[in-house]
Amino acid sequence: MAPTEERARLTDLRAKAPASLGALFLDRVEQTPEGEAYRRPDGAGGWRSQTWAETGRAVSELAAGLLDLGLRPEDRVALMSATRVEWIEADLAVACAGGTTTTVYPTSTPEDVAHILTDSGARFAVVETIAHLALVLESPLERVVLIDGEPPRDEPRVVTLEDLRARGRDVLAERPQIVLDATAAVGSGQLATLIYTSGTTGRPKGVRLTHESWVYEGLAIQAMGLMKTDDLAYLWLPLAHAFGKTLLGGQLAVGHAAAVAGDVTKIIDNLPTVRPTVMPAVPRIFEKVYAGVNAMMREQGGAKARLFDWAVDVGRQVSRAKRRGDRPGPLLALQHAVADRLVSAKVRQRFGGRMRYFISGAAPLSGDIAEWFDAVGLLVLEGYGLTETSAASFVNRPDHVEFGTVGLPLPGTEVALDGDGEILVRGPGVMEGYHGLPDATADTLTGGWLRTGDIGEVTARGSLKITDRKKDLIKTSGGKFVAPQTIEVQFKALCPLASEIVVHGEGRNYVSALVALEPDAAAAWAATHGLAGASLADIARSEALHTEIAGYVEQLNAGLGKWETIKKFTVLERPLTVEEGDLTPSLKLKRRVVERRHADLLDAHYTS
Repeated sequence: MAPTEERARLTDLRAKAPASLGALFLDRVEQTPEGEAYRRPDGAGGWRSQTWAETGRAVSELAAGLLDLGLRPEDRVALMSATRVEWIEADLAVACAGGTTTTVYPTSTPEDVAHILTDSGARFAVVETIAHLALVLESPLERVVLIDGEPPRDEPRVVTLEDLRARGRDVLAERPQIVLDATAAVGSGQLATLIYTSGTTGRPKGVRLTHESWVYEGLAIQAMGLMKTDDLAYLWLPLAHAFGKTLLGGQLAVGHAAAVAGDVTKIIDNLPTVRPTVMPAVPRIFEKVYAGVNAMMREQGGAKARLFDWAVDVGRQVSRAKRRGDRPGPLLALQHAVADRLVSAKVRQRFGGRMRYFISGAAPLSGDIAEWFDAVGLLVLEGYGLTETSAASFVNRPDHVEFGTVGLPLPGTEVALDGDGEILVRGPGVMEGYHGLPDATADTLTGGWLRTGDIGEVTARGSLKITDRKKDLIKTSGGKFVAPQTIEVQFKALCPLASEIVVHGEGRNYVSALVALEPDAAAAWAATHGLAGASLADIARSEALHTEIAGYVEQLNAGLGKWETIKKFTVLERPLTVEEGDLTPSLKLKRRVVERRHADLLDAHYTS
């Protein structure tokens, strides 16, 4: 679809759109009450489905319960839970009641939880577990709703989610219009969400996003035709992250179903059962699959490995031909048919066999890895946005794909490049500002344009290519600038053993790096190198592993400028994880945290 057609469709949709996220949800319930809305794990290895009407009933009861507790317009309701249907129902209930959801990652530290609750001025909270309850009860909340478990008997502020629904049912029996009236009173400019940034560089900031922003995001997804009414999305992303929230808006606008399960460790097991058609994910998921498959092929070796490499090579040729607008010749088409039947179709079955495409966001994805997936018939559409832009600002379209870029702007969103290459974005998805931080808001918003902090360029076909984070650019002691993120993405595409690499060199006379291993890939490698059963730390310390990584570093350096090449590196003895605070909940590297924690290793690169 041409951009002009997308913009025309969006204009038409926005002219008829409801004012708020809650109204968009109630419209969806009214339009397709018997359509499937969500699937959730049933606890017995299967999945339980619910309709939009059933979801509407749950949301209305929760909203009525909140109103009966005294929720007023824009009152903050903190929501701290893993990704599950109850998170969605609670969030929509807050929207319908006219409140403001304040998102809290379930992995947040006690310090961050206290900061978010205090900074937002939250009156209420919805939490998933007893452990979460203990964290929020330290703050002066009026009421806390517990999803799982029994509340302490000596804490009158706590009610269960089911108790809140029962309270709402009683209210609706007496005042059946209470939720409809509350939703109708919500204006487009009313504050819908306070999403706190994941804190890669410091204390989380509250991003103020209005109902207009979320409705726009949903309608833009509909206008682009990215999702169809008969799609089934697999949703595991943390819903406290703007990426996940945007997907919910798109679902309400389009009306497709979503299977919701936040356990990242069960994604690969669940996909063949759920058989989704679309799955949003972050680059780490694609990197992990890519590394795992290649490690398995190397381990098997022989004819199987050669067949797989041939099939991927043929798939790459077909992928490149299609992106040039060419049709594969007769011989290539025949080879591709054979390769697909013998190899690629089997890979796709591991993902359920119905996947139309993946959507990648939250961090840069290697163009080589995206092309590898396309070679086996699994298209990855990379997009880009910030919490400050309601997540989605750019995305590759199925009929307009440029691997290594984040695609075209969403219809209704404008882009410009400042003199130093910084990406500026303007449109309905852009935030009101940072909560309680006027100076930070003024530094970021200028004349409606948001300074993203990212450096980029626009390709000849109009797609945006991200170069690096402006604040992450390294200036060596020789005055040369190095874009670490670009190098890191390239390395992870080359080296299946690496889960992360941290390129370092600010003020140094050359560039060095820390390499974190992918545990499964490292174990598979160790099994064929005399280290079967060894711990990750022992593998990381082995001379053979260092030599293996050095080979990949040499390959990387061959394509870099002399000033960018990695002269020394250290392999870390443990993986970088969310739990240890090395990564954000969306699996984005906390660069400064990792550099501080391993300052001794980095310093040793320049003193030995």
